[in-house]
Amino acid sequence: MLTLEEALARLLRAAQPLAEAEAVATYDALGRVLAADVASLLDVPPADNTSMDGYALRAADVPRPGTVLPVSQRIPAGAVGTALQPGTAARIFTGAQVPAGADAVVMQERCELVEGGVRVDIVPESGQWVRRRGEDVRQGSIVLAHGARLTPQALGLAASVGAATLSVARRPRVALFSTGDELVMPGEPLRPGAIYNSNRFTLRGLLQSFGCECVDLGIVPDTLAATQGALRRAAAGCDLIVTSGGVSVGEEDHLRPAVQAEGRIDLWQVAIKPGKPLAFGEVRRGDASSAWFIGLPGNPVSSFITFLLAVRPLLLRLQGAQPDAPPALSVIADFDWPRPDRRREFLRVRRNAVGALELFPNQSSGVLTSTVWGDGLVDNPAGQVIRRGDAVRYISFADWLA
Repeated sequence: MLTLEEALARLLRAAQPLAEAEAVATYDALGRVLAADVASLLDVPPADNTSMDGYALRAADVPRPGTVLPVSQRIPAGAVGTALQPGTAARIFTGAQVPAGADAVVMQERCELVEGGVRVDIVPESGQWVRRRGEDVRQGSIVLAHGARLTPQALGLAASVGAATLSVARRPRVALFSTGDELVMPGEPLRPGAIYNSNRFTLRGLLQSFGCECVDLGIVPDTLAATQGALRRAAAGCDLIVTSGGVSVGEEDHLRPAVQAEGRIDLWQVAIKPGKPLAFGEVRRGDASSAWFIGLPGNPVSSFITFLLAVRPLLLRLQGAQPDAPPALSVIADFDWPRPDRRREFLRVRRNAVGALELFPNQSSGVLTSTVWGDGLVDNPAGQVIRRGDAVRYISFADWLA
């Protein structure tokens, strides 16, 4: 069996980033991947401003507590005052530009209006409560790099440097379908021998969370002709085809021979649990180009976890982002795992009230409940016994999906 690292290396060597980019409004770019660096159009802040409501003044004009200075002007945020006359103070409000000549701000709580002006109850230091021009960002500096996936805070940063639009990678178009005559959709009668198609919902949600355009081809009948037809339709308009189930060697598993007929397929045995079988290949289009194909296991937890492990980095790669694994934290296990598997295991866990990890009692690959109950996975090496109190490698679902 391949190690997970070997399988990922094969995937990522084969897949190259999509060449196309598009300009989108910064307001609408959440989750997209930058196709070009974002350079600042200005200094941020563009001028010295105050971080407090208070009084702008020259520090040298207040040699002792209790000094009274006449108030020469009032400067709200968005206004620009006049140069400050020596021996005076300016009433100023948070975010307002500090007037020329002032070198300090005293917060209003340390001042009191009295006859003749404002009494300053402290001796200020030059620079206090003043945010200097360019202290956050300098004009021309790169604030967001090509390949960055845009978070809400990244959008705010782009807006703060004047970027109204951003050049981003085109969204990958991903076709999704399931195979299996036993599958029915929620809302339909559940006949004997049938199951509801949960993978369709899980995988579609995952694809959308990574910024993909999802083309849902539904449930494909268990025939070779129907499967080949679905692959041809999917390849014609999509960059990647994702399926779940149907890649083994059973008489009703038509996906593998269908992909072989329409392109090529490699079926890998990956040394992980859950999720050992993983298929990767490509489906030819009429113009001799190809769409990538990845076939996930059919069990719902296996499908979910192999998406995180294999499809996630592939999608990031296609968009030009770094397909790095999310960070693993060292967390204390509040459980025993006395009979580890010979494969690398991904155990469904959640943090408890004291920050340690609880284990979902049923780690079967068919128990989808565990992925909702849990908040992450323990990445446990092959053959590794876990005893209560041991430190283990924990990866949160939030980081997998970030």
